[in-house]
Amino acid sequence: MGYVAVKGGTEAIENATDLVEFYRVRDQTSPVQLQQLQAQFRLAIDKIMGEGSFYAPEYGALALKQVEGDGLEAAFILRAFRATLSRKYYSAILDTKSMFVQRRISSSFRDIPGGQVLGPTRDYTQRLIDTRLVDETNEHIRAFLAGFASRIDAATPGEVTTFGKVVDILRAQGLLKEVRPEDRRVVDITREAVKFPAPRSARLQMLARAETGGIMALGYSSMRGHGGVHPTVGELRVGLVDVKVTDPAGRNRYIGRIRVTEAEMITEAQTAGKEAVPYYAIGYGLCFGQNETKAICMGILDRALRTEGNRAPANDQEFVLYHTDGIEAMGFTSHLKLPHYVTFQSGLSNLREAVDRERAAKKDQGQSSTAEPEPPEQPAVVFAENPDLTG
Repeated sequence: MGYVAVKGGTEAIENATDLVEFYRVRDQTSPVQLQQLQAQFRLAIDKIMGEGSFYAPEYGALALKQVEGDGLEAAFILRAFRATLSRKYYSAILDTKSMFVQRRISSSFRDIPGGQVLGPTRDYTQRLIDTRLVDETNEHIRAFLAGFASRIDAATPGEVTTFGKVVDILRAQGLLKEVRPEDRRVVDITREAVKFPAPRSARLQMLARAETGGIMALGYSSMRGHGGVHPTVGELRVGLVDVKVTDPAGRNRYIGRIRVTEAEMITEAQTAGKEAVPYYAIGYGLCFGQNETKAICMGILDRALRTEGNRAPANDQEFVLYHTDGIEAMGFTSHLKLPHYVTFQSGLSNLREAVDRERAAKKDQGQSSTAEPEPPEQPAVVFAENPDLTG
């Protein structure tokens, strides 16, 4: 491809940047504080952190503010910022069995050890616009919090406990098996180029930072029959997990907690032959923050990508993993806005030459008298000194 510089250089870029800032602040409303964004736009920030592959709620809020609420653009600059940071440690494997559970459900079993914990969700509410929020004030917020606190019996606090995994019940009964021998190498996709077929660790990393809408589209396609996976939620968890690293002295150090969503999707595995014993297999998803749609679709695609053959887009590793990375997709799509004058003019010149040859051939064959009137020849595109004036 050929690209040319935009006329105007640094001054034009500065003017464009100033216009962006002008449109953001021109109404002179009160600046949105990062604390407000973290508190009231937590789900948007969770998506941004996941797609930016950088768990930092305060930076997620800053990115969201900077780009006027464009989630993809916020994830783009967050991932770019992450790439500038040095990596000092690799964390230990997260133990989701010891998660401080805020939400935990199973669609596979009505009664599960420890019970269903509905937690914060809109799943069981009417999706109607709430016009009361138009006039929301600090007094309304304080009144709600006071009423909420009054329903909590502080004298008898519940015991903080952990929950076993629902799928362990099936595993203990011999009903859950691996689909087939799997490449268990652990690779870091930010340090190693991905090669196909990719090990499962690489696939899950790429799905974890994929765009939610992208993997939802392909996960939905699989459930509709284009991929052969229509699972049941074995267990969906949202909660806080400890992050630990090993320091240079070899000591295991606790450095904090992060909120994650984990989904274990139960599917029937295809068996060959009439005598083969059927079994269940698991599709797994885990991502930053509370993003249940993403974790569920990760589980669907994890399972679909382990299906033999590429019968559908959801079964094709390269198709799924390359086309669901929102940052990569947005970057390549946005590059179309860059000047393509050289390549387009080259194609235009070739097209004109082909048209001229066709006209000449028809004229030589005496077809000009019966052919349709030729349109007036258009002048070649000329880029004037002022790039806004062409003709």
